[in-house]
Amino acid sequence: MATKIYIVYYSTWGHVATLAEEMKKGADSVPGVEVTVWRVPETLPEEVLGKMHAAPGREDHPVITASQLAEADGILFGFPTRFGMMAAQMKAFFDSTGGLWQAQSLSGKPAGVFFATGTQGGGQETTALTAVTQLTHHGMLFVPVGYTHGAGMFAMDEVKGGSPYGAGIFAGADGSRVPSDAELALAAHQGKYFAGIAKKLKAI
Repeated sequence: MATKIYIVYYSTWGHVATLAEEMKKGADSVPGVEVTVWRVPETLPEEVLGKMHAAPGREDHPVITASQLAEADGILFGFPTRFGMMAAQMKAFFDSTGGLWQAQSLSGKPAGVFFATGTQGGGQETTALTAVTQLTHHGMLFVPVGYTHGAGMFAMDEVKGGSPYGAGIFAGADGSRVPSDAELALAAHQGKYFAGIAKKLKAI
């Protein structure tokens, strides 16, 4: 049976959705892996989203329900940073997983994270660290990307998001910055690396 990887995200201006697609490309390159990209439910009204100039939800990425998480063999969670923590929409989704927590339906499943921040000091690493608390209570296995992407992670010649915790994008304070090739490359690598580990764990 194929190893099922779910990429579950929330995106305001589309940056996290772009990372999710790159993650899928990387994961899809691993034989025997089946990847599905999902988005979590929006909690803000359309009027507010319009004033924020938010990107419309990707119709090719269906909205997931909490119970569907149990179907996956491994899950990558992506979200924007809000003051050093995950966006409220993703937190609300995690808050809806109480039934899964009580049954420990996600226990032992690998999980990873990726994110977008408005600025270089926007809290990509603190967002990862605070997200780990959600995974811990579910008994999930946090799989960071580490420095497995090689020399590019040590390069200092350009501004780029991402860290050993997971891929990342600097979106700009107004969301206008376009993801760089380096940021996209790390996302694709993380997807491939994570899928490989999830596949090995399923075989145990």
